[in-house]
Amino acid sequence: MATKSQSAATKSRPAASKSRNVRTIGSIASTRNAAFTAPGMTAKDGATVITILQNRLTALIDLSLTLKHIHWNVVGPAFIGVHKMLDPQYAGVQLMVDATAERMATLGGVPSGLPSFIVETRTWDDYALGRADSQSHLAALDMVYRNVIASHRDAIEKTDKADPVTQDMLIGQTGALEEYHWFVRSHLEDYAGGLANAGATNEIDAARSAAVKTRPRTRTRASGSRHN
Repeated sequence: MATKSQSAATKSRPAASKSRNVRTIGSIASTRNAAFTAPGMTAKDGATVITILQNRLTALIDLSLTLKHIHWNVVGPAFIGVHKMLDPQYAGVQLMVDATAERMATLGGVPSGLPSFIVETRTWDDYALGRADSQSHLAALDMVYRNVIASHRDAIEKTDKADPVTQDMLIGQTGALEEYHWFVRSHLEDYAGGLANAGATNEIDAARSAAVKTRPRTRTRASGSRHN
């Protein structure tokens, strides 16, 4: 049973909002691919590429939300640097989201950025950290970028023959994502090229590893040493 506040919230929504779930109103809307695709492509290749792009769209939307989440929740001495670094990355990923969705529509697909669809279809969990220091967030974000970039590279390979135009878009996106990743990793890298979160397999372990390796050491004063 809905609570009083939930009932009030429901009543405040426009009646038309219920029709947004296109799966329930097939007579006036559809989630099926169109009867056409890009000239020169087969319907089969068009459908394959649309499926690949929807997966990348879901990942990019999730990445953009994760970047904003970190932007809001990073704390500590390096707060302002990381806080400001992430805004251009968010803006860049948002452009990728739009380009990916529009490419899907061009091929006859129905791009979905609806929250319920993203949660239902993604194969990964929510970002694991809330409020945390910059090194912890960057170490976890490094893991996020690794997965998104690896999946983008896989999509590049799968679209090689089916649709070089989509492949070209994905290559450009991957180049930008790898640059953003470099900005993040540079905060975790030491002079020898090692990473503070090396060996971590998930975001929490990465954050813990980076936090431990970057924790200031307590200096002990030797007996008889001069101290000003």
